[in-house]
Amino acid sequence: MKICVLVKEVPDAAVDKRIDPATGRLDRSGETNLNPYDTHAIEAAMQIREDEGNGIEVGEIVAVTMGPSGAERALHKAVSLGADRSIHLSDDTLAGSDVAATGYALAKVLESENPDLVLLGQQSDDGECYTIGAVVADHLKMPSVTQVVKMVVTAGNAKCERQAEYGYDTVQVDFPAVISVGDAINEPRYPSLKAIMGAKKKQLDVKSAGDVGIDAGRVGTDGSKVSCGDFKAPPAKAAGQIIEDEDTNDTVAQIVAWLEERKLIA
Repeated sequence: MKICVLVKEVPDAAVDKRIDPATGRLDRSGETNLNPYDTHAIEAAMQIREDEGNGIEVGEIVAVTMGPSGAERALHKAVSLGADRSIHLSDDTLAGSDVAATGYALAKVLESENPDLVLLGQQSDDGECYTIGAVVADHLKMPSVTQVVKMVVTAGNAKCERQAEYGYDTVQVDFPAVISVGDAINEPRYPSLKAIMGAKKKQLDVKSAGDVGIDAGRVGTDGSKVSCGDFKAPPAKAAGQIIEDEDTNDTVAQIVAWLEERKLIA
């Protein structure tokens, strides 16, 4: 069995998000990290490989991403978590792709790999669109199961428990398939120091749009059906009033006066 795991580089959760005024898109020039939801997909792939009772021999686990040159950092993290090799789809013509265009481009990469199973996190930490797995599956003509929180895999299929608004669904899906997993499915492992040091030595294939047969008219800003609006950063908050506690009675009086002025106390 070959498992491909779709991963994404996203802005670090601890860093303030910024909108690039020139493009109206998220500014990704700051600190970045591997999308945390995708670490659960990698862990799910590793657990399938390590389960001696499922009768499956996993030949390789391949991490796949689409993004600029810096996105290789996410792939290095993915292979340190257990992926055998990685593929980086990087091309200037892909910049500005919406979800539909991104799903099409990733599907073209996956077509060349012919995986038995495609795993990914149910959402990204930046866009949170939840739909990329379904878009990829549609292009690959594979069944898709989303928001999976439990999965039992056998040689020909996977029995999945997926979260729904009314509770849980149990769905059995035959391979090949695309499965989006939620963060409740497992607890991702921490990479060992040896794995981190060896990550950059593992095979990383950089592919252009032309290498995988992507139609340039279906990707990028011009090939996307969704365009960015007039996004702007929220206005800066006014500085608050600081009251120095030199005299407790005077400080209390100032606070009470401030609250009364705004009719916050009777």
